[in-house]
Amino acid sequence: MKILLTGSNGFLGWHTRLRLHALTDHEVVPVGRQEWGGLDRLVAGADAVIHVAGVNRAETDNEVREGNVSLAEDLAAAITKGGSPLRVVYANSTQAGNGSPYGDGKQEAARILRDAASAVGGHLVDVRLPNVFGEHGRPGYNSFVATFVHATVSGEDVTINDNEVGLLHAQDAAQGLLDGLFTADPVLRPEPEAHGVQEVWDLLQEFHSTYVPTGEIPDLATKFRIDLFNTYRAALFPDHYPIRLVPHADARGAFVETVRCRGGEGQTSFSTTVPGVTRGEHYHLHKIERFAVIRGTGTMELRKMFTDEVLTFETDGEAPVAIDMPVGWVHNITNTGDEVLFTQFWSHELFRPEAPDTFVQPVRTS
Repeated sequence: MKILLTGSNGFLGWHTRLRLHALTDHEVVPVGRQEWGGLDRLVAGADAVIHVAGVNRAETDNEVREGNVSLAEDLAAAITKGGSPLRVVYANSTQAGNGSPYGDGKQEAARILRDAASAVGGHLVDVRLPNVFGEHGRPGYNSFVATFVHATVSGEDVTINDNEVGLLHAQDAAQGLLDGLFTADPVLRPEPEAHGVQEVWDLLQEFHSTYVPTGEIPDLATKFRIDLFNTYRAALFPDHYPIRLVPHADARGAFVETVRCRGGEGQTSFSTTVPGVTRGEHYHLHKIERFAVIRGTGTMELRKMFTDEVLTFETDGEAPVAIDMPVGWVHNITNTGDEVLFTQFWSHELFRPEAPDTFVQPVRTS
């Protein structure tokens, strides 16, 4: 299936593209602002459209409402011009129709897209998303969680009006959009988890109090803690890394504590790598994975999916460090020395062959 993904460079668009890449064989055509002018041609060659592009906040209420309507009108015009039956999956909001500029704009956009899809014999799936949070969200724009994470990392205070909010991680939201490609239902409502605003802030402070100074992994006993910790870690990368590990040496040799975790599952393994060989070359959707070189010299490389910049970390067992791999970043390690490289790997969950959460992709594409 050839899928057009609008808003592919944004927060939810990136997560949706990542999930499509990891879990499907669909041909995905990313559409950002630069590609918007060619929408007629792109829609004409597609089997389905996942419409994520939207306006959350702007300088005026009218810009928020009309921004969402205008994007829908452009897409609707391209659908009408193409004339072929098309499935449209729309990233709508639970706020649709609530009387706010944003809610009214999202509701009107859904109507416009539904009419256009129906007119060509197609089908609209309206995916009603609650407050979505996750890695690489924009503070002050995508979610209060992104704002809290930024404030935590920056050492800033926030004003908290505590209430309960339905929260959905971006990968779960993306799965809702993928479900829309095949469902017969006209409306999907991915189920959020209810959490207090103060609770979210307190958890972030808990993470930050030990992870930054020591690299200690917090209690990961629930899915929400894992999702929030991954969101927090993404905001620290790459400035906080590598994590410096502290050797304790005496006449017998040295002892280095590589992982401390306060709760949840966990699995530790190690590898030997001969000179010149590279391991890894994959990414994860939710797994927390730590690489620590304990003997020899090596280079760790990371690249955020759908970008070109490669970040490099040099490692040496004589001065041990660790890197916690961000979700959605391809990573590897290469033995750059003359001796066998010993690397310890830790992940927050047990390896399950039926669901390994490991997707092969090279760090360097050229």
